[in-house]
Amino acid sequence: MRSRLNFTPYLFLLPALLILTLTVFWPSLQAFYLSFFDYDLIREPRWVGWGNFQRLWQDQVFWQTLKNTGLYIIVVVPILAIAPLGLAILVNQKLRGIHWFRTAYYVPVVISMVVAGLAWKWLYAENGLLNQLLQYFTSFFLPSSTQFRIPWLTDPNLALFSVMAVTIWKGLGYYMVIYLAGLQSIPAELYEAASLDGSDGWQSHWDITLPLMTPYLILVSVISAISATKVFEEVYIMTQGGPLNSSKTIVYYLYERAFQNLDIGYACTIGLVLFGIVFSLSLLRLIVNRFTGNQNQATW
Repeated sequence: MRSRLNFTPYLFLLPALLILTLTVFWPSLQAFYLSFFDYDLIREPRWVGWGNFQRLWQDQVFWQTLKNTGLYIIVVVPILAIAPLGLAILVNQKLRGIHWFRTAYYVPVVISMVVAGLAWKWLYAENGLLNQLLQYFTSFFLPSSTQFRIPWLTDPNLALFSVMAVTIWKGLGYYMVIYLAGLQSIPAELYEAASLDGSDGWQSHWDITLPLMTPYLILVSVISAISATKVFEEVYIMTQGGPLNSSKTIVYYLYERAFQNLDIGYACTIGLVLFGIVFSLSLLRLIVNRFTGNQNQATW
């Protein structure tokens, strides 16, 4: 007998699909459609074809924001892929009160980015805590009349890196939890067997932890790369993209064109580029994950 198709699971998925259609799929199609128009919310959309894309190609500010976003990924992703793993190994120890340490490291994750951005902006200020500490410690080596202050957010060479520090500080605890879940799924017998073969201490992490944590490393790398591509709140609160566009990211530039200049059509074109970058990173993650999954199965 031919089995009947069961529509019950699809009925349960239908409400979520409708919500996604209204909030994600339909707006995405509208953005794609408007990228071929000159539209500013006041006049009727005017067809320009590939005009917005040609304008994008010649836009020096766009290439600067793309460069800043690429630099953001290059600097932030390796740190957020490696540092939380070391942190997870430290808090995975069976020590009294270790739960308090895990909670302390996770606290920045639950703090609102608005609050965190304002706090760090105060720390980076000319008379903020960081410069006051620098002034105090340098007073032992320099004359007391010497004013030693670093323009963290006002120097074009430092502003973007200062914002990166906030992203790293806020993301460490989140990725630590992901790694911690992976570490606790590794059987303790593997480490015991490795110690019998002479692999003990940090060497055991090199021989056992890193190979088995490869899927988690790939996952964290892709997630952090996508997050770095879409960074906005830190830039908006701390630097407003300045000075001289040195900290302006592609998402902030999209916001600026759409909501400050009301250049909706051009902003949709920038959004398509952003979609292409995020889609490429997600596709890369699927390919690498499949490759490493097949490799692990072959090894086992």
